[in-house]
Amino acid sequence: MSTRTAVVTGASSGIGAATARRLAAEGYRVVLTARRKDRVEALAEELTGAGHEAVAHALDVTDRPAVRRFADGLDRVDVLLNVAGGAIGTETVAEADPDDWTAMFAVNVVGALQITQALLPALVASGAGTVLVLSSTAGLLPYEGGGGYVAAKHGAHALAGTLRLELCGSPVRVIEVAPGLVRTEEFALNRFRGDAGRAAAVYDGVAQPLTAEDVADTVAWAVTRPSHVNIDLLVVRPRAQAAHHKIHRG
Repeated sequence: MSTRTAVVTGASSGIGAATARRLAAEGYRVVLTARRKDRVEALAEELTGAGHEAVAHALDVTDRPAVRRFADGLDRVDVLLNVAGGAIGTETVAEADPDDWTAMFAVNVVGALQITQALLPALVASGAGTVLVLSSTAGLLPYEGGGGYVAAKHGAHALAGTLRLELCGSPVRVIEVAPGLVRTEEFALNRFRGDAGRAAAVYDGVAQPLTAEDVADTVAWAVTRPSHVNIDLLVVRPRAQAAHHKIHRG
């Protein structure tokens, strides 16, 4: 049997890149996708240089024709990791820009929908396919200043749950991993529109927020369970965070 293949969206940085590295170490052939061609190509070179199998594709998951062309070029898919996503802004509902909400919904929900639809036939054909949706604890509980991101991640949570029901009886399982406070190099920076000071302040006083590698470890554990075992929903937070509103800052 040829090497099992995992497609990772959002693989240019953060959790996506860490997850790709971890699955490559687990023996998967990883197909790296993200909008930033230089980043995914550099990661593919890193992984192949370490003796792993990796290929890179520049891909915007919100571009439906591009997603279809990408899917048509793959000969095998065993695992799809929907990691591409992100947050824009912290404005209240009263002050939010609808364009920001549209952009977040497009990548976090519609992008995941489009690539899942495109790869589903191959996942079924694999005989033991896995779709993983990386959502967020924001998709389970709202918080102030997070309306657009909360709405988008609630959408991702609904996508995972509905797909699991619809695929029941097929050889494809649907896993959702919902991280809490994770410190990566870009997430908060993008959310605060490049304001490094405000981005860093999110983690002030938190001794050990989660890292991208922590989440990648969790994802890899869920994906590598026997194919009849489905991890429906796994919430992972740092010990310092009991909820959105309960974070120990010591």
